[in-house]
Amino acid sequence: MKYILSASILSADFSNLEASIRNCEQAGVDWIHIDVMDGHFVPNLTMGPFIVETCKRITNLPLDCHLIIEKPENLVRSFIDAGADSLTIHPENNPNILRTLGFINELGCKAGVAINPGTSHLVLQPLLPFVDLVLVMTVNPGFSGQSFMPEMITKVNETARMIKGQNKEIRLQVDGGINASTIIRARQAGADAFVSGSAIFDHPDGINAAVFALKKGLG
Repeated sequence: MKYILSASILSADFSNLEASIRNCEQAGVDWIHIDVMDGHFVPNLTMGPFIVETCKRITNLPLDCHLIIEKPENLVRSFIDAGADSLTIHPENNPNILRTLGFINELGCKAGVAINPGTSHLVLQPLLPFVDLVLVMTVNPGFSGQSFMPEMITKVNETARMIKGQNKEIRLQVDGGINASTIIRARQAGADAFVSGSAIFDHPDGINAAVFALKKGLG
């Protein structure tokens, strides 16, 4: 599969969000990543469906939405109606996850499952037949700008092996501390989709230079 670079707007300049997204698109980013946090599942409160609607008006790039929230089933339809192309949810404390993944697919959206650093990759095994994407968090979700956790490389590698045993195409995404150096390690471990925020939007030489450096790491 082609490698995918997804720009996380959690690190973007929201005073000029349109310019930030358009610059990412022109630089060669493949997806726009939108982190949705409710202040309960993680200690931060971020974006709702309105931001997804706004991004949809700005760009034709796929909108990759990560719902880091409790009871995501209550908001699935709202985010899909707003324009999400994929919705990724968590299995932690979520007994209805299979039902929710099925609902996401029924509404014509790609379904993903994400696991936190403290969650074993083994919880993914029964979920793989129902997803299009697996996201291994390489930081504890909640805030941008955190450092990549090298301990997660083993989990990425083990998840990649697990995915290879499936008879379907499933993306393996990583998110957290992805920069021009760590993207190489994550790729070598088996990831094929990479979320980067501060390494793109806070690069001293601008977004074009940031995306060039990240894509160089993908070969």
